[in-house]
Amino acid sequence: MAPTRKHATIVGIGSALVDILLTETDEFLQTLNAPKGGMTLVDSAFIEAALKKSRAHPSVVPGGSACNTIVGVGKIGGSARFVGKCGNDDLGKLFKDGLIRSLVNPRISVSTSPTGRVLSVVTPDAQRTMFTYLGAASEAVPAEIVADHFSDASIVHIEGYLIFNQDLILAALKMAKKSGVRVSLDLASFTVVEANKEFIREIAKEYVDILIANEDEARAFTGTSDEGEALDILSSYSSTAVLKVGRRGSYIRMDGATTQVGIMGSGAAVDTTGAGDLWAAGFLFGLVKGFPAEKCGQIASACGYEVCQVLGAQIPDEGWERIRKLL
Repeated sequence: MAPTRKHATIVGIGSALVDILLTETDEFLQTLNAPKGGMTLVDSAFIEAALKKSRAHPSVVPGGSACNTIVGVGKIGGSARFVGKCGNDDLGKLFKDGLIRSLVNPRISVSTSPTGRVLSVVTPDAQRTMFTYLGAASEAVPAEIVADHFSDASIVHIEGYLIFNQDLILAALKMAKKSGVRVSLDLASFTVVEANKEFIREIAKEYVDILIANEDEARAFTGTSDEGEALDILSSYSSTAVLKVGRRGSYIRMDGATTQVGIMGSGAAVDTTGAGDLWAAGFLFGLVKGFPAEKCGQIASACGYEVCQVLGAQIPDEGWERIRKLL
């Protein structure tokens, strides 16, 4: 059953970050000594040094996993809100203005520390490897998570990267449950899962209603490469579980029934930055609208496909028009 209009907002909680997108070679990535496709926490000096090494010209856009998802919800026509923390600086203004332009209600706390940023290195195979300086985002505290954030919410979407701040994510989970709101958790990165597996299992079992993972994240979380077995394990933690399998689409387990959804396009990927985030945007939008699992998956797949056709996590207007036709 679809929620009432009064409780139809999707709230994202995550790190308020600015994405710095850099198209580079595999050889350049090797000089940064990080696993391809993963996420590594770094300081601001690391990002500055990496940019100086490169001859490529970077592009700068609002980012962060949950933020990308919530921007997608706003763009597709849903009621969207983002909760996070950024600096009182130019990048912080860029971040907040980007949310407003995307029809997202920003609930942003402000710090004297610099706004966080992510260096996303995109290699010729369209894979992205992230280096994250959290900056002001790391200073978010439980007291900044308040009941008013969830008063009209249907779903609260929490990014897996927030797990590095366990007090904060627990505050968000408890407040969401107290408010009677469904909780969605995206596992974010296999490196995050490997470093926090037991904690993720604990919070998933107790708080999470919608658990979203790609192949690498699912393998790290479940310990198996068998897709059927991995989906069984994921769904033992939440009533709705998603296993994304790249160009082969996704499997959705909802209330015991499994739905397989293919990809919604044939073009080669330019960049996978934001693919999982925008997939989640389409999927959660469909859930709030009360659509069946197959249609939720189709909208999600279309969002994931469109963002892979451009550099960065910003789908252009013509892409959103194609997605809206599915509705």
